[in-house]
Amino acid sequence: MSTPDKLAALLFALVLLGGAFSSAEQRRYGLGKKISEQDLAAWDIDVRADGAGLPPGTGSAAQGREIFLAKCSACHGENGEGTPMDRLAGGQGTLATDKPVKTVGSYWPYATTLFDYVRRTMPFTSPQSLSNDEVYSLTAYLLSLNGIVPSDAVMDAKALPRVEMPNRKSFVPDPRPDVK
Repeated sequence: MSTPDKLAALLFALVLLGGAFSSAEQRRYGLGKKISEQDLAAWDIDVRADGAGLPPGTGSAAQGREIFLAKCSACHGENGEGTPMDRLAGGQGTLATDKPVKTVGSYWPYATTLFDYVRRTMPFTSPQSLSNDEVYSLTAYLLSLNGIVPSDAVMDAKALPRVEMPNRKSFVPDPRPDVK
């Protein structure tokens, strides 16, 4: 057996022993455990474009404005103008220009993904701290701010997937068979 073959065999043996050792060490020291359904549910919060995964709850654009002023305006401006962080309103008709303005109203293809993003990442200083009702309210407000829904709109798991975003048809179709 050549030296490279001996080294490969030794490496293979060490990998096998390492796997067995890790398993034995886990039992010996009690490291690791199966995740409970309750703990898993806390992390399973994604929402798909078709609305699958939207939680129970409801919120109005009027409630959303109050929440926005209290929890979002410091970063996004009083009217979503984006000072100092990303602009959230306006920008319609700018995507094909030299200076496109990507906002909720001009760029996002699905209202449900707006809900998902806000729910998982906002506010910046305390992600995932908003209740489902607060996220529905903020989503309704942002859609209203962009003229996509009326100012008296109320959003929930049934209404949100029905919102037709202005840029929905401007994305390249996804050819993967597992994507609707």
